[in-house]
Amino acid sequence: MEAPVLYIVIPCYNEEEALPITAKRLVELTDDMIARALIAPESRIALVDDGSRDKTWEVICALNREDKRFQGIKLAHNAGHMNALWAGMSMVCEHCDALVTIDADLQDDVNAIYGFLEKYREGCDVVYGVRNDRSKDTAFKRATAQGFYKMMHRLGVEMVYNHADYRLLSRRAVEALLQFGEVNMFLRGMVPLLGFKSAQVFYERGERVAGESKYPLKKMLGFAVEGITSFSNKPIRFVTLLGLICALLGVAMLIYVLVSLFAGNSVAGWASMMMSIWLLGGMQLIALGLIGEYVGKIYMETKRRPKFILEEYRK
Repeated sequence: MEAPVLYIVIPCYNEEEALPITAKRLVELTDDMIARALIAPESRIALVDDGSRDKTWEVICALNREDKRFQGIKLAHNAGHMNALWAGMSMVCEHCDALVTIDADLQDDVNAIYGFLEKYREGCDVVYGVRNDRSKDTAFKRATAQGFYKMMHRLGVEMVYNHADYRLLSRRAVEALLQFGEVNMFLRGMVPLLGFKSAQVFYERGERVAGESKYPLKKMLGFAVEGITSFSNKPIRFVTLLGLICALLGVAMLIYVLVSLFAGNSVAGWASMMMSIWLLGGMQLIALGLIGEYVGKIYMETKRRPKFILEEYRK
């Protein structure tokens, strides 16, 4: 098997501090892989500027001038992490045999790419990078992350446990993935739907090389909601079940009120009435919010807006 042309796709948002360190590490990595004939000399590193507000694009342009292995893809505005990945994959797919997606902070161990390529040579079209443990996470982040994966599994969503967006995809896997037409994307759930032969490579996650995390709690919660509502309608069914339970409780409360009335203790029903009002009101608001989330997704899908708008591409 000939050495494949490998592209490493990296979404970048306000990463001017991290990129010089990341670039140096990736140059060393690709030099070694080319020397070992693991990848072809035509392999490249595609840096996707996702509408950064700092000097990320200037750093990318400088890297491109110094070393043509670095390609720059500039989006016209901040499209989000998923769309930036999508943009990178769309732009480089026709030029590569396989590609790897990884974040610019290099918390994911780049040495796992050696394992990715080994699995690729064995015939795998998809290779997932999987964290071997979460001991370096805070207790809160570890508990919420594990809870998210377990909940997604119970909702019927096929996902790889402890896998983020660090993966290798063959060209045909990328071409198949690009056929998905939805606007609301959740790649961690979409990639397993491809059905191609896959494997997992385990690695230890490190600290950011520089800069601050681009995924605060608010974004993590939004990401979780996006994943749940993009791949499962079970929450809607749960609300239906909850409505049925509330209706049965209402019938039981009606019986209680009638019994209290005939027994001459109608005043005692005030607490029960107030409890019912708050309970049913809260359930209705939750249901409306959940239904609104799904309706909002339908609204966005019907617009058929582009996932990203390309401003500049430096080869």
